[in-house]
Amino acid sequence: MKISPIAISVFLALISRALLPCSGDFTGGLEYESRPTVCIVGSGIGGSSVAHFLRNYSVSTGLNRAKILMFERHELVGGRMRTVTVAGDSFEAGGSILHPKNYHVKDFVERFNLTVRLPTRIEESSAIGIWDGKRFVVKTFGSGTKFPFLDTIVSWVNDLYLLLRYGFSLLRMSSFVENTVDNFLKYYESLESRPIFDNVEGMLKWSGLYNLTKLTLQEKLSEAQLSPLLVKELVTVITRINYGQSVLISGLAGAVSLAGSGGGLWSVDGGNWQMAAKLINHSDVTLHLNEKIESISHLGSYYELNSTKGNSFKCDVTVVATPLDEVDIQFSPAISIPKRELQHTHATFVRGLLNPGYFGMKSLSDVPALVGTLEDPLIPFSCISILRKYSETDMTYKIFTRQPASDSLLDELFSVRTETVRIDWGAYPKYHAPEVFAPFILDDHHLYYVNAFENAASTMETSAVAGENIARLIISRFTRKKSSSSSDTRSCSSGLHSDL
Repeated sequence: MKISPIAISVFLALISRALLPCSGDFTGGLEYESRPTVCIVGSGIGGSSVAHFLRNYSVSTGLNRAKILMFERHELVGGRMRTVTVAGDSFEAGGSILHPKNYHVKDFVERFNLTVRLPTRIEESSAIGIWDGKRFVVKTFGSGTKFPFLDTIVSWVNDLYLLLRYGFSLLRMSSFVENTVDNFLKYYESLESRPIFDNVEGMLKWSGLYNLTKLTLQEKLSEAQLSPLLVKELVTVITRINYGQSVLISGLAGAVSLAGSGGGLWSVDGGNWQMAAKLINHSDVTLHLNEKIESISHLGSYYELNSTKGNSFKCDVTVVATPLDEVDIQFSPAISIPKRELQHTHATFVRGLLNPGYFGMKSLSDVPALVGTLEDPLIPFSCISILRKYSETDMTYKIFTRQPASDSLLDELFSVRTETVRIDWGAYPKYHAPEVFAPFILDDHHLYYVNAFENAASTMETSAVAGENIARLIISRFTRKKSSSSSDTRSCSSGLHSDL
């Protein structure tokens, strides 16, 4: 049978159309011959966690092939996880301690074979003094000897001393902290039983933590029937050390601060920043160091990020993983978030010898290894602690102050200074009650903000928890968007049938 050339042409045209990928097909269509791009601004634990969980959770979605670009304005990754070197030794200058129930960071350490660093003997010393500006109102005995049984006896004596001073309020404080930690542990439940949260309030309400953000720590501890003396002294010392603020911070931030003063604390040997570095290296991320993003614009179907180097980047999804309080990023369209200030902590590292005369002591051995202070504007420092003891006349100290530590202050505090290193950190939000929160989603599209959760509490682990939720939120919303656009088009089979 002879077939006309016209019939052959029509047949081939129909077949070629039928063999084209479906319009809007998410995983294999022409629309995503070029992979979607996810841009993350900030390389701290929050941003690196987003990258990690995106890679781990998006295996069966269209985002599994996404390009991830990460922008860090400094020359090193890690955000507020930093180390300083004093006389050849490395010390944590930013996020320093991790809790034994920080399960995300524990997983990171185990996954990447990082080494856990436990407190040194001097860091574990139970010698604590609470300074009121004129005298030590509380002073415990030091432990950390070479004889464990002696340390146990000293610990019992200190426990008895604190119990006599504060009574059963110590037990009520412990119960308050344990209840908060138990609620926080809900964020580690299985993905099937744990919702994806599009706002901080919902995330906190689900875990039972939201009400803690409505009252101050002082008010919550009063509700828990803690003695005013315990709150004025021990609790205040802890919040000043961990958050640089008083007991007027929110109840949740305060509970997290108290949890960070318990036992079993640890860090990563060589620096906690290594967690971020490993997460980035194992998440197939294209890292742009010394690349400060100055503007983020939504241009219809994508975001354009421009840097101070004059570079421009096109992104389908953009994640802000750095506090917006002190960075100058211009958004178009403009975004709206509650105004927030950061609490700056000035960490000063001194190698030398503390001056016992400042504390009215004749011998340095009479000064506790950790000196905390009461809330008094006339006291010029929050705490002083010994980091490393080389000899009886040579030690490295860490001092926290709310203002830069002047040379005149350091000369009063120290009889000898051979090296001084100063670090200024915009460390965490200034907490209030009731607390207000920025949104996780900064627009109606795909602009996300990890650090919105920081107004609840600011730690390395809470950043990882927020980063995991953001990753799940991105996958859920991005996949749903593409699925809905696919459903608006005809299927391949129905198209072929109607054309034929």
